[in-house]
Amino acid sequence: MSEEVSRNINIKEPRWDQGTFTGRAKHFFMVTDPRNVLLSSETLEEARVTVENYRAGIMKPGLTEDELWRAKYIYDSAFHPDTGEKMFVIGRMSAQVPMNMSITGCMLTFYRTTPAVVFWQWVNQSFNAIVNYTNRSGDAPITVNQLGAAYASATTGAVVTALGLKSLATRLPPIISRFVPFAAVAAANCINIPFMRQRELKYGIPVTDENGNRLGESPNAARQAIVQVVVSRIGMAMPAMAIPPVIMNALEKRAFMKKVPVTTSKTFLFSSLDFSLVFATPLCCALFPQKSSMSVSGLEEDLQERIRKTSPHITTVYFNKGL
Repeated sequence: MSEEVSRNINIKEPRWDQGTFTGRAKHFFMVTDPRNVLLSSETLEEARVTVENYRAGIMKPGLTEDELWRAKYIYDSAFHPDTGEKMFVIGRMSAQVPMNMSITGCMLTFYRTTPAVVFWQWVNQSFNAIVNYTNRSGDAPITVNQLGAAYASATTGAVVTALGLKSLATRLPPIISRFVPFAAVAAANCINIPFMRQRELKYGIPVTDENGNRLGESPNAARQAIVQVVVSRIGMAMPAMAIPPVIMNALEKRAFMKKVPVTTSKTFLFSSLDFSLVFATPLCCALFPQKSSMSVSGLEEDLQERIRKTSPHITTVYFNKGL
């Protein structure tokens, strides 16, 4: 597009309709694009300036609509939607594919011994803790002590869960043991995410009206947000961790696989992981709108009263569920 950008574009919202799964999928394919991890600090800063200036009514001469949307999605991929702070690089959703491909591949490869299970589950849950903290909802600060306690609780709970499942799998058919990493990751997500976001569960997350005006903080909204994120994360892990074990188990029984070098079979495993994660990450992020909503009647009684007194026409509130 060669024409200069209009002043009426709302770049606080995604480019595509978030009321449909297709629109959300297009949005998250842009946000989670692994190539965004490779962007330089200068490119990220340029995108930030472009977006913030446009919101303030200042436009760079010659800026086109496509360039504006490109800057918006670079900005969204690297800066927190509530705080505006640049996110830690491996905690960004655009780092999910390369990081999860490496960690998941190792978890599916080294699952037979207890030390290997402990180590790779610890690595995975440490990575997940970083992602969960980086993509939390709200703008309230968290202390080092709170963060340390949350991390210790989350990783310990996840590793203990993995060991328990591994012990149980020893009494089941060999194919079942291949699913231990997925079962452990699914269970660990139910532990890790709430622990890393426990401050939100206690104090609530910001809820706003449809125009973004802050109405208060709600623990009930935090609970809904965290449940949605847990479901999405388990969905992300499923194609990469539940399908390859079935394929590898079937192939390893074939005579020709005995002649295939180990490196070739591992290459196939990692390739299938890469392919699965490229699509699973944005599609599972798109299961729920990032700007989620709930009825005022679902909020805490005191917050309901406050909203009814100050804004009696409001029936629905909105909040960033996190990723």
